[in-house]
Amino acid sequence: MTPDMKGFLLLSAIKLLLVFTVTMISVAYMTLMERWVSAWMQDRKGPNRVGWKGIAQPLADGLKNLIKEETFPTHTNRILFLVAPALSFIPALLMSSVIPWASPLPVKFDFTLPLLGRFTHDGLMPVQVADLPIGFLFVLAIGSIGVYGIALAGWSSNSKYSLLGGLRSSAQMVSYEIAMGMSLIPVLLLAGNVRFSEIIAVQQQGIWFVLPLFISFFIFGVAGLAEINRAPFDLPEAESELVAGYHTEYSAFKFSMFFIAEYANMMTYGAMLSILFFGGWDIPFIHWDETPGLLQTIATGGFMALKVTFAIFVVMWLRWTLPRFRFDQLMSLGWKFMIPAALAYIMLMTLAIWAVEALVPGTSMGMRQLILFGFNIVLAWILFTVLDRGNIIAGAYRVPRGAN
Repeated sequence: MTPDMKGFLLLSAIKLLLVFTVTMISVAYMTLMERWVSAWMQDRKGPNRVGWKGIAQPLADGLKNLIKEETFPTHTNRILFLVAPALSFIPALLMSSVIPWASPLPVKFDFTLPLLGRFTHDGLMPVQVADLPIGFLFVLAIGSIGVYGIALAGWSSNSKYSLLGGLRSSAQMVSYEIAMGMSLIPVLLLAGNVRFSEIIAVQQQGIWFVLPLFISFFIFGVAGLAEINRAPFDLPEAESELVAGYHTEYSAFKFSMFFIAEYANMMTYGAMLSILFFGGWDIPFIHWDETPGLLQTIATGGFMALKVTFAIFVVMWLRWTLPRFRFDQLMSLGWKFMIPAALAYIMLMTLAIWAVEALVPGTSMGMRQLILFGFNIVLAWILFTVLDRGNIIAGAYRVPRGAN
């Protein structure tokens, strides 16, 4: 093995350890953040007893779940009952390994270790475990595996509440996976690449994609909420009618693994929104962050963290603002609105991008994207004002006027 390969493997191992550790700590404190946000919205005090201002509450909750009694319902499939939490937990953590959390960092070293030999590296190090050429396709593929964990948890628990929650999740995640995947095709058309680093680079040269691809942003945002089972799409849990849904029969750390997966998925969802539509780690209005350096990596990492945190805050805000959908409303929204809208948007944006490049040649990328932004304003007005009045687009089955 060459010294360069050894250096690459060493950096990859360090990055993997850092990403896993930061993800687990972030997930733990996202539970505290959610309790603080809900307390703020309901005008009450959140956790404030364990540690300063309740800062040690996640540690107390983690210790509690580690020492709680493990329970196994009778007549369960013991193997699948144990495997199901891992099938939700592992894909959720895998997705964070391909997210670029900051601008590339210049790294140079050359040293020798006894028995292991020489390690060398000289160049830019992506601040992500793996800069995959398949980019967001990897996230979509791995994210879809999580439904197996939820479905198996519901089926193997030998509980009707759990089974209904698992079935709901299967139908919901399969339905919204289609809309979410199709909403990213215009991103591919505009960026010309699915690699995260390339998508960020295109937005640095022009404007953030949230403007020229606003409808894609809207569809991806709504479908992503359904994919991560967050309110108002938390039908698989639905404590009002299913007790706790697919994880009703789970306890102790197996129970915690489902929630670790949910909050890790929230973090990936926020990172995907930031990268695909808000420039990722790009600092707006300046080009200083495009030059590699330690300060640039720290600054861009801070901006990326702010964008992801704000996206997570909005997700929590929606949970404590909107009521849960009925299941027929959920499926109607996905199949009757989201998927047709995504298909129509792909065709319209394909024609719009071709027309702008053919009719306005020689213009800068930023100007072409501004023209597409104007086109998206017109589409948004048609979609949300003209069509969405319940006459052409209806969220669920409507009883005809005058019928009993």
